[in-house]
Amino acid sequence: MLRRAYTGLDRVPSAVLLALAAFGSGLLALLITTTATVGNPAGVAAATVLALVVVLWGVSHLQKRDGRAQHAGSFALVGADAAACFMTNAAGQVIFQNAAAEARFGNSIRSLTDVLGGLVLAPGLLLLALCRAADRDGAARRDLPMHEGVLRLSVHRSAPDRYFWRIDEFRLPAAVSSDLPSCDQPPKDAGGADLEEVPVALMSFGSDGVLRSANRAARDLLWQGELRAAMFHDVFEGLGRPVSDWLSDVASGRLQGGAEVLRVRNAREETFLEVTLRSFVDGGRPGALAVLNDATRLKTLEAQFAQSQKMQAIGQLAGGIAHDFNNLLTAISGHCDLLLLRHGHEDPDFADLEQIRQNANRAAALVGQLLGFSRKQTLNPERLDLEEVLSDLTHLLKRLVVERVDLKLSSPAALQGRPLKPIRADRRQLEQVLINLVVNARDAMPQGGTIEIATESITLTEPMCRDRASVPAGDYTVIRVIDSGIGIADENRQKIFEPFFTTKRAGEGTGLGLSMVYGIIKQSGGFIFVDSNPGAGSTFSLYFPVFAGEMTRLSPIEPRRGPSRPGAGVVLLVEDEAPVRAFAVRALRLRGHTVLEAATGEEALHALDDPGLDVDLFVTDVVMPGLDGPAWVRKALERRPGAKVIFMSGYAEDGLWEDQSRIPNSVFLPKPFSLNDLAETVQAQLAR
Repeated sequence: MLRRAYTGLDRVPSAVLLALAAFGSGLLALLITTTATVGNPAGVAAATVLALVVVLWGVSHLQKRDGRAQHAGSFALVGADAAACFMTNAAGQVIFQNAAAEARFGNSIRSLTDVLGGLVLAPGLLLLALCRAADRDGAARRDLPMHEGVLRLSVHRSAPDRYFWRIDEFRLPAAVSSDLPSCDQPPKDAGGADLEEVPVALMSFGSDGVLRSANRAARDLLWQGELRAAMFHDVFEGLGRPVSDWLSDVASGRLQGGAEVLRVRNAREETFLEVTLRSFVDGGRPGALAVLNDATRLKTLEAQFAQSQKMQAIGQLAGGIAHDFNNLLTAISGHCDLLLLRHGHEDPDFADLEQIRQNANRAAALVGQLLGFSRKQTLNPERLDLEEVLSDLTHLLKRLVVERVDLKLSSPAALQGRPLKPIRADRRQLEQVLINLVVNARDAMPQGGTIEIATESITLTEPMCRDRASVPAGDYTVIRVIDSGIGIADENRQKIFEPFFTTKRAGEGTGLGLSMVYGIIKQSGGFIFVDSNPGAGSTFSLYFPVFAGEMTRLSPIEPRRGPSRPGAGVVLLVEDEAPVRAFAVRALRLRGHTVLEAATGEEALHALDDPGLDVDLFVTDVVMPGLDGPAWVRKALERRPGAKVIFMSGYAEDGLWEDQSRIPNSVFLPKPFSLNDLAETVQAQLAR
């Protein structure tokens, strides 16, 4: 027999509801005819609304009731189950319960929290966690130590908003269960109770840590059914203090007991268990009873979240450092360029100035790696033909590898007459990714070997999950960089994309190369995976979604070169960093431009209040206190719609491309930039 959580309307036969709907339809026609005959338009409207309410009420309730009936039909299969079973919605409200549930918990249950409230702590959080697990995996289960034994709560997701719950209560033998309550009840002798067939993983240990017994469920969970002699510390680790001390404290009564997530030692795969300890007496000997639950998925998610948080924090730090350093490098290299204008090759100071400029460029490249890792690299995505990119890049790559290393390209799809499909990426950054991977492959083959760059088109008919990532189904163009070198050790494979991690000796690498590669690939919407066997080489696989649309380049990053001419235009320069502003003002005035300067967006708008001031070009930093670059420019263009714009920034702010796409006649100039970069970009904009 089933219990329904509905009103008496559920007992109304479908025929009656259909009759009500038909009656409403007839009533609708009659009322409209009558009221129209007497010439009462207001009456027609009121009658129409009234009749429609009757019709819609009948049909709606019939549909709802039929849906509930469908669930009731499927739930009837467990109506005679000896375990308490419930059907609930996502909020935990009971829709049906079987006879066993009514007998165990009464017939006034409205929510599962009412059922579990007297059995477990925080039942709402427990139900929410199990519902989420069922949404993800289809089903979930939790074993909970109780005073008299173990309660198993299972849930299956049966529909988008329906969950089937089953509550099993496993009663342990009386001598054992008497030891499971809180410590205010003194432990009693277990009398050699048999726990072998209890369908919950149970182990008992002496206070010295010696394993006394492990039932079948525990042996299956830990040792594929084998029976072993072991100590508590031989089985578990990862508490943060000796696990034997915890066991001893619980067995002696110094601690009440509780649950901890521990790592299983010497497991074939990394495995975590939630271990709940309770004091336990067996034959007069004090010990502890352990209830085990698999917590590997929970621990994996926790580790992924911690890793994500760590990488996000490092990325934010790297982005902030890169922003400040790019401003400093712009000022250093810019003023160096100004000095070089006054010191020719024959000048004794020329070599020193050239050294400053070259080292500033090296520092800029290092900052670029930080930006690549933190995914704040300024990308200029375009539609790319990979075969063309690789063809143009081959000559450079061959110069990077030494004589004892061969480089070859292979494209099975092209050989079969199936050209690679295009992708959307920044060509310059993609080339940098391939250069880094080829150089790493070369360094991994000190005795020589072959580096192969292979490309292919693949179609994933279902999502591909690996290495904590899920690649959606769809069409992909794949690049693989394959070497026959020393390979990557298993313990390092999960760390190679982390910033500052390197296996090279001190001074041979920064540890940013692969983290930059990872950041660029992810920022481009792609995926990167590595397969490696120590001593047998490595394969880096890059998956890029196929791009089927047409590219609309919002603005070029590379400045268009044009001839300089004195007095070309009036430029309003807005930059909050004084050294950068001073360099840029001098550089543009040397090229004959009239330059007005401001330190903030507010100052710039105030200067533009003068209607007699003609400005041809706004050159502005993006990140500034107060109004940022795009914000003040949008306000300025309301009054001066013909002005052109150059945005400058040390790194790509979130949404910069979207902001720039809404501002006409705008381009982007990344920091650090040289005197020529600035002058030529300004000239190109004025000449558009």
